[in-house]
Amino acid sequence: MFTSIQREVNQFINRGLDRTLRIAVTGLSQSGKTAFITSLINQLINIDNVTNGHLPLFEAARQQRIVGVKRIPQINLNIPRFDYEANLNSLMASPPQWPQSTRGVSETRLAVRYHNSGLFSHIKEKSTLYLDIFDYPGEWLLDLPLLNLNYQQWSLEQQNLRQGLRAELAQTWLEKTKKLDLTAMADEDILAQIAKDYTAYLQACKEQGLHFIQPGRFVLPAELEGAPVLQFFPLLHLAEKDWKKLKEEAKPNSYFAILNQRYDYYKNKVVKGFYENYFVHFDRQLILADCLTPINHSRQAFQDMQEGLQQLFKNFHYGKRRLINRLFYPRIDKLMFIATKADHITSDQIPNLVSLMRQLVQDGGRHVAFEGIETGFTAIAAIRATKQVLVEQEGKTFKALQGIRSKDKRQVTVYPGSVPSRLPSIDFWQQQKFDFDQFEPQPLESGEIIPHLRMDSVLQFLLGDKLA
Repeated sequence: MFTSIQREVNQFINRGLDRTLRIAVTGLSQSGKTAFITSLINQLINIDNVTNGHLPLFEAARQQRIVGVKRIPQINLNIPRFDYEANLNSLMASPPQWPQSTRGVSETRLAVRYHNSGLFSHIKEKSTLYLDIFDYPGEWLLDLPLLNLNYQQWSLEQQNLRQGLRAELAQTWLEKTKKLDLTAMADEDILAQIAKDYTAYLQACKEQGLHFIQPGRFVLPAELEGAPVLQFFPLLHLAEKDWKKLKEEAKPNSYFAILNQRYDYYKNKVVKGFYENYFVHFDRQLILADCLTPINHSRQAFQDMQEGLQQLFKNFHYGKRRLINRLFYPRIDKLMFIATKADHITSDQIPNLVSLMRQLVQDGGRHVAFEGIETGFTAIAAIRATKQVLVEQEGKTFKALQGIRSKDKRQVTVYPGSVPSRLPSIDFWQQQKFDFDQFEPQPLESGEIIPHLRMDSVLQFLLGDKLA
């Protein structure tokens, strides 16, 4: 008991002195969050290897003011520890493997010991900055908007998404819901089967590159797999008059009543609990997006990603980082939008990728700018999988990529093509097809620092002011 109280007091003091940063690494499914956190830890704990010079844009590292970085026990003992070692072992395997995607919440805590600079260095030579970094499935993030929707409102929103490819994929479970007598006494086996069909529809959407999937726990249930709380689905075929009639006439044990109850339980217990435990205390945020893979799929997949990214802004607190906020009402005072897999394109296309990322989030970006916080945009490869090479063809020199292509595990040299700098128009999708390859990670030797592209720019934005 005393140890717990002492830990909370120490945390309170550190927040008051601004010695702790809680960092939200946010992104949709397959955006590269786990790879990013693995690389971030690796770059920092190897930062005292000054002869390597692997972080030239990170000022505190370049000036050799960081004494050292180490992982330390996290404060919240209820959260699994981020499995950095397993991820590193995957990269050092033969052949190397990408780290496993996030399947639940995890945390890591780093202590950054550094030399003070400026006037403060005369008072105290060294200080420590504590970083709490959280990883969680991107699928779960898209459930946060449910906090502001009742069952009917959510069903109507899903109805708006039922078009194009989604309409084709949804046919099986839609037909079953239309045949269901919502006023009849609920049979749990039937509910479970239709929910299974709905989950299969969501999985099919995910496989087709569609990102806007609700509820997210259906495709990544973790400890809730098989639980009745994950056995509901939206009702897309009801008109306003049908909803009104069912609310008036349906009995408490009817299908309609049970579906409402399960949705409310999911929203109030699962989603709200996730939000209150992790999302109300962040100080800085990184939003990751793989802009290239959706381009490969379809215009609908690309728009789906844009909608998903826009949803990410709605449940975070943004604002200035004043003392009262740090202690009692933490707010995010720095936000960086990061386009991942920048090593899957040639270096001359990186400005276009950054520009595309800006376009994708411009509405949310304007909202954040209104709050007066600092925002940044960049494109990175947290774990670099390719090498840039020059290729001569018919007397001309072209930039190209060299790496192990994922689909056939072959060493290839390819020219990946151009990245649009703006949101592609309808005509653009009809005229041009994209085919950006996926690549396997490069071999990593024991003790070797993970190769990256522009992770130092992220660290400078994220930590530069705290280590000055």
